[in-house]
Amino acid sequence: MTLVLSDDDVRQAFNWGLAIDGLRAAYAGAAEPGRYPNRTVARGGVNWFRVLSGVPADGSPMGVKVIAGAFARRQVSYLISLFDQDTAELVALMDGNSITGYRTAATSALAADLLARAGALTVAVIGSGFEARKHVRALAAVRILHAVRVFSPRAESRAGFAAELADLGVSIQPGQSAAEVVAGADLVICAARSYDEMPTLLGEWLEPGMTVVSIGSTVPEQREVDSVTIGRADVIIADVLHEVLHETGDLLAAAANAIDAAGKTASLADLVSGRHPGRERDDQIVVYKSVGAGIQDLAVASMAAYQAAKLGLGTHLPIPVRPVTK
Repeated sequence: MTLVLSDDDVRQAFNWGLAIDGLRAAYAGAAEPGRYPNRTVARGGVNWFRVLSGVPADGSPMGVKVIAGAFARRQVSYLISLFDQDTAELVALMDGNSITGYRTAATSALAADLLARAGALTVAVIGSGFEARKHVRALAAVRILHAVRVFSPRAESRAGFAAELADLGVSIQPGQSAAEVVAGADLVICAARSYDEMPTLLGEWLEPGMTVVSIGSTVPEQREVDSVTIGRADVIIADVLHEVLHETGDLLAAAANAIDAAGKTASLADLVSGRHPGRERDDQIVVYKSVGAGIQDLAVASMAAYQAAKLGLGTHLPIPVRPVTK
């Protein structure tokens, strides 16, 4: 019986620790390039349809996430389908909206835990929305947070950020500028798209030993960190190496400014598996750059589907989708 999960079901089933553990296992076994092919995007006018797929090495469900964008109405839908690797049976269909936010933050937390200097972290967050809040919760699942400083342009947004995360028991301090919250931080989370696509983080603000997590520039037209940030980075870790280097506005801008990032960039899979050392000195500036990937969606979706089944959440598809023998 195929389990059908709404976004509310996914939220009830989700667990940060289990999600990060699932991602760690997935990336440790992700050496075979064919398991997670490049995303494909169909475009027609202002509409697009994006597909991310994968076959995990650990035997957990294979599947696909599809994203449909109807930008005349500025609306997007996410759907994830999971299939049993042994039988090809359709295990689950789920609304992928929350999975998309959870998997980004959980993967960032996995990377940050491996890259940031040891000890409790002072975290600077640029942005106060859904992704920014989820990133703080994900980080709190892997590290002790000494303090969180947040900047976004509207004071009420900063206050809402602090109120929603009050249950973490961490000091949350609003700042009057991005530069102010970045000063003295151990870890900088960039989770705010600028309206004019100007970078929200400037490399001149960075100090030796800082770790930067950048999630907001995923296509050539988008910017989040400036070229000075890319130039000053000693190590760059990318969730999808070729897309980060050749399809994000931040790295394209750096290349246009004669900054060669390729030689100091490695994949998250190589970091998790130990094939790349990541940070080697406490004074290095390290950047984790994310565009999102099917491996993340499938790892987190599989965890959520398993937990939902244990908790009795969701409904069952009223018609079977039967595998056929070929």
